[in-house]
Amino acid sequence: MSLSLEDFFTLRKSLPVIDVRSEGEFEQGHIAGAINLPLLNNEERVVVGTTYKRNGTQEAIYEGFRLVGPRLKSIVLEAEKISSGKEVLVHCWRGGMRSTNFCQFIGMAKLKSHVLKGGYKAYRQFALDYFKKPLELTLIGGCTGSGKSEVLRELEKQGEQILDLETLAHHKGSAFGSLMQPAQPTTEQFHNLLFEKLFRLDLTKRIWVEDESITIGKVFLPPDFWTIMKASPVIQMDVSKEVRIQRLVDEYGSADKTEFLAAMDKIIKRLGGQHYKAAKERLLEGDMAATIDILLTYYDKYYLGSIAKKEQRIKTVLPWNGEDSLSFVRKLIIT
Repeated sequence: MSLSLEDFFTLRKSLPVIDVRSEGEFEQGHIAGAINLPLLNNEERVVVGTTYKRNGTQEAIYEGFRLVGPRLKSIVLEAEKISSGKEVLVHCWRGGMRSTNFCQFIGMAKLKSHVLKGGYKAYRQFALDYFKKPLELTLIGGCTGSGKSEVLRELEKQGEQILDLETLAHHKGSAFGSLMQPAQPTTEQFHNLLFEKLFRLDLTKRIWVEDESITIGKVFLPPDFWTIMKASPVIQMDVSKEVRIQRLVDEYGSADKTEFLAAMDKIIKRLGGQHYKAAKERLLEGDMAATIDILLTYYDKYYLGSIAKKEQRIKTVLPWNGEDSLSFVRKLIIT
């Protein structure tokens, strides 16, 4: 049975999703919650593709059968395990031969399945188009160490809608943003994760987002989403440098010094040789507070320069002592 995207979104709430594309395709980008069970693995897909180019469609099909044959039983057994007695939703790249054949194979074992019409390609296009929808975004700005992520989490606790871009990107935005973080997803997968979060929100109501550049570490924001962000109002957090230094010490104090120094190397030109040398000396001495203080001379200058370009979009500036996030958020909500 072929499923529309609308039906797929409904049924996936209760049924497992199997992605039969190769491991490489899955890693590049996949539907959240899908389980990868390749009909053809990375190497086999290359072999079939080469056969298709040299000998045509029919020979490629025969080659695919030859490769899958020895693994067919294990594929079916794994599908049964994933299904847990339920029906399964299946997709490949375009909802074509791989997903169709997969469903026929597991059907021989009496396992009922449904194929997503248009496959992952249809899902991906729907996700990209979704970013074009009008959104009521409010951006939270502030110098490095202001606690914007903490405020976002508190907003969510108070029932507000948020998008935590840095959590989705596995990166905190600065040159040090990858420290103590898991590996970043691909930009494609980051888009998918962002879409899934946005898809669950009420687009007619306000959504809080941290003020970011178009890149977060190595991933890029969706162009249409970024266009909306650039036109959205900003509420600026005003937090003293002393408070920000302590917050950053608490956050990065346990980081590996070698990795922290490697991150510093990325901004040596922008920081300046003299500042870099001083920061490195303080770091090696174990004085993280002094290290952060020096680094903020660069980050504050950079951020204040960027926020000056957004002057017309700054709705208000709210001071915060960095301690009572609940009280601050209550003020934020009524601003």
